[in-house]
Amino acid sequence: MTRRLLSIGCLAALAAFAQAPAGGLNPAVQAVVEGISEQRIAAIEQKLESFGTRNLLSSRDDPEHGIGAARRWIEQEMKSFSPRLDVRQECHLEKKNLRVTRDVQLCNVVAELKGAVHPERYLIVSGHYDSIVLVFKKDQPRVIDAEATAAVPVAPGVTDDASGVAAVMELARVMSTRQYEKSILFVAFAGEEQGLLGSRYMADQARQHGAQIEAVLNNDIIGSDVAGNGRKEDSSVRVYSDGPEDSGPRALARYAKEISERYVPSMRMNLVFRADRFGRGGDHTPFAEDGFAAVRLTSTEENYANQHTLHDTFANTSPSYTTRVARMNGAVLATLALAPKPPGVTRMTAGRATPMLTRGKSGYDAALQWTYDQPESDLAGFAIVMRDSTSPVWQKQIAVGNVREYVLPDVSIDDIVIGVKAVDLDGNESLVSAYAITPFRLVPR
Repeated sequence: MTRRLLSIGCLAALAAFAQAPAGGLNPAVQAVVEGISEQRIAAIEQKLESFGTRNLLSSRDDPEHGIGAARRWIEQEMKSFSPRLDVRQECHLEKKNLRVTRDVQLCNVVAELKGAVHPERYLIVSGHYDSIVLVFKKDQPRVIDAEATAAVPVAPGVTDDASGVAAVMELARVMSTRQYEKSILFVAFAGEEQGLLGSRYMADQARQHGAQIEAVLNNDIIGSDVAGNGRKEDSSVRVYSDGPEDSGPRALARYAKEISERYVPSMRMNLVFRADRFGRGGDHTPFAEDGFAAVRLTSTEENYANQHTLHDTFANTSPSYTTRVARMNGAVLATLALAPKPPGVTRMTAGRATPMLTRGKSGYDAALQWTYDQPESDLAGFAIVMRDSTSPVWQKQIAVGNVREYVLPDVSIDDIVIGVKAVDLDGNESLVSAYAITPFRLVPR
């Protein structure tokens, strides 16, 4: 039993909230999921393979071979999808280093779909279009020979990561047929194989300019459904998210699991509470390091014998698996793009952000407050969510109406995690804002 802090004037909002199909299926989101074409994804993967190599240091001028030809094709294809898309190359000069043997112009391909309500709030879905076949120094087998690697004429890179780019491009095609509340960037990164160069440049630029990036869904290696040891798994995908426990990446991972499994029930999203695979990284990493909610989606089963070799071909990938993962991306991306912005749950106290959660007047309740400036016209209200501190997912949800405070009687704030999210009249849910406290230390480390 909960005690609501509501005025009579909130009753109409509560009635509207009760009618909202929270947890149901939004037809606009379903249309995105159903619009993803396996045939088109397969065709994109085959086309990217046809460029031979997409190594960052491969030909930039050859019309049919190398990274330049691949980049121009991706750009022209995305321009053909819809006049709503602003398609461009975002380039910068990458200086010579241990893995880049000469100065080179690096270009990300970006297609922007401007939002109608919150154009300043961005969602990013990404993959990397560069590829590599590694060559190791003969006298130092663990050390990559950068010059020899750059000279390899064939680096198909289909699973890693034409599969991710195919998903991004197909999402751009399907989603650009309509407008959303928030802006979406469909991005094909370059330079991932040389150290996350393209994504690091974009993430750092976003941080320096104060960009509001609400979520980054990075897709890297989403075409493999059979591991090198013969193990097969085509009904699940892993999502990696960096901590701490209630960080932005973790909030996004939980959200992605809930929404994707709602719209694609034949698939399961496995939460992995780790920044990435053991000792490795991807294009979500720079965004997470710069404070943005960024996660990586990758196959449950990987064939390490194919990665970064001549065997990463279309014959050794699964377009049907990539298609299902793309549909999961579409469900999450479309729901977030249509959803309200997340509530604010902290206030500044003595120069420190503190959660607006107390034990209430009795000392034994959970008394919540949150802020929500400039509410959307279709805002229905808010929902409080709870979970055990050891649970990976939210376990309970309470619709509380269009209010800014709420009390849960006899609920200990010490034993569970509590969050709040905004919900609109169509049932689209924002990311959860969790009441998390920064550990207090008497002596700074």
